Amino acid sequence: MPLNQKDTACCSPSREIPTSQADQSLLQVNFSNKTYKHIKVPGGQALVGTDKPQILEDGEGPMKKKRIKAFKIGVTAVTNEDFLTFVEDTGYVTEAEIFGWSFVFWAQVPEDYDTNMGSRGAQWWRRVDGANWQDVNGPKTSNQFWHPSHPVVHVSWNDALAYAKWAGGRLATEFEWEHAARGGLGDVPYPWGQKDPDDEAHFPCNIWQGRFPDFNSSLDGWAATSPARSFAPNNYGLYNMVGNVWEWTADPFTIASNRQAARKKMETMRGFKLLKGGSFLCHQSYCYRYRIAARSGNSPESTTSHQGFRVVWDN
Repeated sequence: MPLNQKDTACCSPSREIPTSQADQSLLQVNFSNKTYKHIKVPGGQALVGTDKPQILEDGEGPMKKKRIKAFKIGVTAVTNEDFLTFVEDTGYVTEAEIFGWSFVFWAQVPEDYDTNMGSRGAQWWRRVDGANWQDVNGPKTSNQFWHPSHPVVHVSWNDALAYAKWAGGRLATEFEWEHAARGGLGDVPYPWGQKDPDDEAHFPCNIWQGRFPDFNSSLDGWAATSPARSFAPNNYGLYNMVGNVWEWTADPFTIASNRQAARKKMETMRGFKLLKGGSFLCHQSYCYRYRIAARSGNSPESTTSHQGFRVVWDN
């Protein structure tokens, strides 16, 4: 039975500022010829979306087909260690650092940090002054919560684009992202195939187990992000194409639907960029978006503790 979810704040709350302000805060970065671990994805007929949509207002269906060229894609999302190299090479300052704050999931906010600023409609997201890609849970938390092998978070679409250009690549289109995630399996809901994750025994990716947003049993081993190279890869050798962190793509977030609810939602998300893959906060009972066809969006300057990205390169 398709879900009729109207709220997107569970996925990625927005800063709610004009995009032009964010554009003015961007820094010039130097390009680099550094080498990254990537895998070649064959071209051919790519699928995007599904004929069995679960969240009707997100524009998951119908399934579309398109022939695409071969491309290369990062084996993992960009890690903290990768991003540190970029920052050290360029002096880049992220938008979360420029604005001075970012969104952190309530359970990750340190107990001694006083904040009552929640996201409208999703109070489990808290504005935390001083949260950024290094201090992921707030000021002076890097020693405890910053892990070199984990995906970088608190990066905006603009930050991701700057990194990708520096790396000599770009962000994936939705067709490329889904084609890579399917791993040659065709019309499947997950990178590993058909079997649904559950809260008891089947943990193929890093998502929520328990009762969202109050209780996470963390039976998959992780309450927040896991290493970028964790869980089993798909048939192309790509890790965590669903779960762990949402991944920014090159495309704008658009919804092709005649449904009134979908049109209304699109009006509130104009100018947003597309995110794919879901995160460690997804659960079937509320945010069933760790499926390949699932989609979300956020404004290009917005940052959270569960948004990251990976890079693609033209073949």
